[in-house]
Amino acid sequence: MTGLSHRQTEILNIARATGRVMVDDLVRRFEVSAQTIRKDLNDLCDQRSLTRIHGGAIIASGVENLAYEARRFVAAEEKRAIGIAAAAQIPNGSSLFINIGTTTEEVANALTAHEDLLVITNNLNVAMMLYRHPRIEVIVAGGTVRRSDGAVIGSTAIGLIGQFKVDYAIIGASAIDGEGALLDFDYREVQAAQAIMANARSIMLVADSTKLRRTAAVRIAHLSQIQTFVTDLALPAGLQAICQARGIQVIEALSGSTGEPDETGNDAPPAQEKAG
Repeated sequence: MTGLSHRQTEILNIARATGRVMVDDLVRRFEVSAQTIRKDLNDLCDQRSLTRIHGGAIIASGVENLAYEARRFVAAEEKRAIGIAAAAQIPNGSSLFINIGTTTEEVANALTAHEDLLVITNNLNVAMMLYRHPRIEVIVAGGTVRRSDGAVIGSTAIGLIGQFKVDYAIIGASAIDGEGALLDFDYREVQAAQAIMANARSIMLVADSTKLRRTAAVRIAHLSQIQTFVTDLALPAGLQAICQARGIQVIEALSGSTGEPDETGNDAPPAQEKAG
């Protein structure tokens, strides 16, 4: 990329390696003022290399996702809170799909104290978290393992998913646009996610608010197709309106909101309703 200073290039390299950069950290690293760093970040955002977040910036990409290990550092505390809040919605004795993603892994991590669960997953990281627990039965989809993140993708995985009808599907998304489209980067991963949604009675989306500031090229589904949305903070007005109109339960893990019925009296649909 042309037109970047040496410091801006270094900032971009750090962001690519770790998922995000924070103003305070960069001030200490480069020994310059916060105003200088903010200008660097704004310049990188103007070139669409970064997207600003509170106190810093994250990589902006509509074509290629961040490296998997880097994604673990983006909104890590928010994802952990989302995982705990989502797991609290899953009763003992449930069957569920858990899809690929760092946020879905946090849900799996929070499920380890549950009992009598059946978990079908195409996420090797989830399988490794759960298989040791004697009250959780784990079934792993077969197929090609993606080296970058342990995702099992392809027709064999989709075929196994289609053999089940479970209570819950736990899915993530790389981006959510203002019209409610759930988006991702890899069409093969999207095919698996769509199969998971088609074979679950209730669909739970887990996604932090940074996903609302990103874009991706492949459509998974629409927000209106889910029953529960667990996120960290309040949604923008447009997405709130979609959720209210469709009776989607919205749980804000960091604000304490549990998605109680809105003023129209609409409850979130019960878990056993068939997913659309």
